[in-house]
Amino acid sequence: MMSEPISPEEVAHVAYLARLRLTEDELSRFTEQLGAILNHAEDVEALELDDTEPMSHPLPIENTMREDTPSPMLKPSDFLPEAPAVEDGRFLVPKILGEEP
Repeated sequence: MMSEPISPEEVAHVAYLARLRLTEDELSRFTEQLGAILNHAEDVEALELDDTEPMSHPLPIENTMREDTPSPMLKPSDFLPEAPAVEDGRFLVPKILGEEP
């Protein structure tokens, strides 16, 4: 079932609803592009899919996350020596936005 192609007036109306200002060139280009999209949607709608089981993914997938197991925490002595600047056992970073301590 081939419907009528979308008109520039319909595209202009959709653009108005979306609060878009289109030039004449954009209106012409988007009318053509939206028409192609709608024709493709009609092609998909015409497919015979009654015997096709719905699926969320074309290939079987499985959860690849590892088990959540506790592990020992790092001690500050493990990472502070690598910091460019340290003060009172914490990372020292530059002040931003003129903040005072």
